[in-house]
Amino acid sequence: MPGESHDAYKPAEIAALIETAGVAKAALPLHRVATLALLAGAFIGFGSAFWCIAMAGADPGFGPQRVLGGVVFALGLILVVVGGAELFTGNALMVMAAVDRRITLGALLRNWGIVWLGNLVGAVGLAVAFGMSGLLDGPMGTVAAKAASTKAALPPVEAFVRGALCNALVCLAVWLSFAARTATDKILGVLWPVAAFVTLGLEHSVANMFLFPAGVWAGSEATTAGVLGNLLWVSLGNVLGGAGGVALAYRYAYGSMRG
Repeated sequence: MPGESHDAYKPAEIAALIETAGVAKAALPLHRVATLALLAGAFIGFGSAFWCIAMAGADPGFGPQRVLGGVVFALGLILVVVGGAELFTGNALMVMAAVDRRITLGALLRNWGIVWLGNLVGAVGLAVAFGMSGLLDGPMGTVAAKAASTKAALPPVEAFVRGALCNALVCLAVWLSFAARTATDKILGVLWPVAAFVTLGLEHSVANMFLFPAGVWAGSEATTAGVLGNLLWVSLGNVLGGAGGVALAYRYAYGSMRG
């Protein structure tokens, strides 16, 4: 189109776009938000499975291998952002719309609750499918089992802080995707923040929703208490890092987005 801009959206414009998206997300009917949440759980599960096979047989402490694992894991958020789905961690940015009273606290919590449960069902369902495929009987399963055991043993404070740091990067990835005007730009915006959080060993609640059942299927000795504790503390950390560390910080920087 003549006169159409191809430049990235500016930060203040991104803030307005994200707040408008938050209003739209809060208004989604139950069947739609639940379906999109199921898809997002499966999408992140595919990224986690990709990470497992990329890390198979590798030294998990070797930097370049960890970077490779982060890059391939980014598949999950790329599918969510470009394909369209409802992801609990990314929806922490909806706090911007709540602070400006464009959505109610009840609508925000409704979305988070439905999306968290939908992500759980989608991720667990994909893990079961991988188990039934036999793929978890080999190197992929070995990596998933080790990851599940390690994550389940994390102390609550470490799980919480790693969750907060992780979702700061995830929400920054989503933030950058809103600056984009093309699918290619969105992919590049998502790639590096996600690769960073995986490489750094941070904690993403929805990725863990896949890794725990996949790991247990493959023989992990992770306890039920350890799994539930991790999901609780990581989810709370994800909310703090995304809603507080990114959404509220930008809301404070740019002020009300009300037109």
